[in-house]
Amino acid sequence: MSETGASPLPATPPARSPLFRAEHFVWLTARVLEQRLFAHHFLNGGADPVETALDAYRNEDGGYGHALEPDLRGPVSQPLHTGHALRVLDSIGRCGGQRVERVCRYLTSVSTADGALPAIHPSQRGYPCAPFMPIVDDPPSELLATGPVVGLLHRNEVWHAWLFRATDFCWHAIDSLEKSHPYEIEAAVAFLDSAPDRPRAEAAADRLGRLVREHRLAALDPGDLAAYPVAPGYAPGEHHFPHDYAKTPSSLARAWFTDDEIERSLDFLANDQQDDGGWPIRWRQWAPGIALEARPQVTIEALRTLRAYGRSIG
Repeated sequence: MSETGASPLPATPPARSPLFRAEHFVWLTARVLEQRLFAHHFLNGGADPVETALDAYRNEDGGYGHALEPDLRGPVSQPLHTGHALRVLDSIGRCGGQRVERVCRYLTSVSTADGALPAIHPSQRGYPCAPFMPIVDDPPSELLATGPVVGLLHRNEVWHAWLFRATDFCWHAIDSLEKSHPYEIEAAVAFLDSAPDRPRAEAAADRLGRLVREHRLAALDPGDLAAYPVAPGYAPGEHHFPHDYAKTPSSLARAWFTDDEIERSLDFLANDQQDDGGWPIRWRQWAPGIALEARPQVTIEALRTLRAYGRSIG
């Protein structure tokens, strides 16, 4: 409190800095959740308002819905929404306690026969969703959905019966990868970065790094993107870069890339800020409003990655 009893004003970034431009973009376009997240990460905002905003997406079954992930519309809980909610809670230091116990009960209720998560639960049927997210009656387990959730729970030292089989699934899925695509590799990294068995995680990450380079799944030269194939089913130009895999210097994926490759990747990320202050999305835009909801999320992630690597954002 100040001498007058008023609360101190939040820090204001320098005019025309990347952070200043991004702040304008967020206040102009973002949902309340992303506004609160931006304030928490960059303007000394508290964690309570973030959690309050996130609660608007929580359902009675313990999962999350209501288009928390913009590509899945409608009210029903989905594993991808719930994984997103855990990332938010982790980022504000609230990934524990009764709220996560409820999440684990939901995860148990929607798990497949092998104890892992489908990408899309069939309850999504009847509500709009991205055409690249097929809905089937008996969906298979997906590392894409399971890996990040299991990794976040281990990272926060959550112990629940659901984790045992889900962890085994992740290890088996990663050990079995011979071909893959960027989002699946990102999910594998999210698991490996927090898996309790560190020697095994380091060995698995080393193998994945060789796979990424062999199959050219990372655009190592942003100035020559034509030299790197886009994965089947991805949108034109939906490339992935070293910083997409190694979101922080402490990630196991950081060892996959040379210092020069990381610096070129970060230069590209910094220069990708648009005139309106936000960062673009590279996946397929299939309906009006999707980009409007997703771009603030991507913008916050870009700023956090640049800051993690010591880049000045203002």
